[in-house]
Amino acid sequence: MTNEKVTVREAAFRIFQHFGVDRLFGNPGSTELPMLKAMPFPYVMGLNEAVVMGMADGYARATGKPSLVNLHSSAGTGHSLGNLFTAYKNNTPIVVTAGQQARSILPHDPFLFAERATEFPRPYVKFSVEPARAEDVPLALIRAFITALTPPMGPVFVSIPVDDWDRECEMPLLPEVALTRTPDGDGLERIARMLDAASRPALVLGTGVANCGGWEDAIELAEKIGASVWAAPYAARETFPENHPQFAGFLPAWRDQIQTLLDPFDAILVAGAPVFTYHVEGSGPHWPRHAQLAALSDDPNHLAALPGGFGVLGDVGAGLAIISEFAKERAFNGPSHQLKSPEPAMNAPYVLKRVSELRPEQAVIVEEAPTARGPEHDVLPITREGGFYTCASGGLGYSLPASIGIALGQPDKVIAILGDGSAMYTIQGLFAAKLEAANVSFVILNNAAYAALTGFSGEFGMNHVPGCDLSGLDFALLAEGHGVPARRVDTLGELDEALEWSFAQTGPSLLDIRIA
Repeated sequence: MTNEKVTVREAAFRIFQHFGVDRLFGNPGSTELPMLKAMPFPYVMGLNEAVVMGMADGYARATGKPSLVNLHSSAGTGHSLGNLFTAYKNNTPIVVTAGQQARSILPHDPFLFAERATEFPRPYVKFSVEPARAEDVPLALIRAFITALTPPMGPVFVSIPVDDWDRECEMPLLPEVALTRTPDGDGLERIARMLDAASRPALVLGTGVANCGGWEDAIELAEKIGASVWAAPYAARETFPENHPQFAGFLPAWRDQIQTLLDPFDAILVAGAPVFTYHVEGSGPHWPRHAQLAALSDDPNHLAALPGGFGVLGDVGAGLAIISEFAKERAFNGPSHQLKSPEPAMNAPYVLKRVSELRPEQAVIVEEAPTARGPEHDVLPITREGGFYTCASGGLGYSLPASIGIALGQPDKVIAILGDGSAMYTIQGLFAAKLEAANVSFVILNNAAYAALTGFSGEFGMNHVPGCDLSGLDFALLAEGHGVPARRVDTLGELDEALEWSFAQTGPSLLDIRIA
């Protein structure tokens, strides 16, 4: 061990840089100020901790590196919890440091004291600690980064008293750790035999494929074995080229519909997703009774909840590549997902069709418009790796700030397709977009309602849902108030010119598109 003496802050900065951190996302508070002294990298400010967490999540997912977030004690941490929950469901590696009052006054219930600080973010962090001594903070941070990056990745939390940063400690050695888990070869060979024996195999691909960089591995396997490819229910990333002839479509989150759509297949491999994600109650088998099923995931929870079938734990991309080596080659003869051509109208299907046709070639789509998800699947194909992001949790308020982080993490234009209700959760993120000159086109599909709730109400025998009328919101004025140029679009004649204007901007812009 090294005997070099440094301050906790100096040790922390070395640890951050060792793990590839190149900026800090935060909203500053008094119990965090000593951390910010002489920072060696930029500070990305959000006007609310939910915005901060969303930006950090988007940045980590786009770069493949861990993000660093600094939050205020209890209240600030509380503000972040919705998007912390989303980060957990997204399997995003985020190290969260949170302020705490000085150790000497903790017994006196001081102002801004975080009581039971480590319990507050649970269970939606993989690791949560408030080190017993200031000298233990560096080792806690090292453990936090390694835990966040270990598959399945996810956020971690370290509470740090305000007076720890200037304390002297011993600089720990910085470990290099290989974290990829290679799946069991015998298990993968068994999956290959299952696929070989089938007459009509299918792949169901989830977010885990993108998280491990398995896009090309999935294409290679599908093409070799002639499989139809489905996107798993509520996949939060791109899984497979949606213009590929072997892409069959998107599985819904309803058990009976999944059974019907998968009925033609006699062997099903679910990769990077649970079996299955449901939105409402269902009955009957989880997949067709005549079919064999196997699952491949780096998340042990997916396998622990496996309702039958056979499972293999490990890196999804590596597993798909090895299965491809084992499996026999055959031709594809199944149906392809068919895109639609909606008639011109001021509605979500047609607006999204025009987005698809006018978007820059390598544009990245970030989505949080629940009522437009179906039309998006019908008219806006995702065709590139790293081309799609949404939230796995279903919690609103993620994608507006996440699109800013994604824009900071990669060079291509980002198009954030947002519902009006979704956008209002973190609308103050527009100020961060302006400060960071984020290359994002915010496309608000404004139907003046929480239409996802009114549309879903029939599942519960309701014909009226209170609190869903959002009439009167003017997003162009809201954007301009944050310093972001904006236009309101009311008619078809304005639509194309407005989209072209927004997509041509190199910084943030917003379109308030009034749809039926």
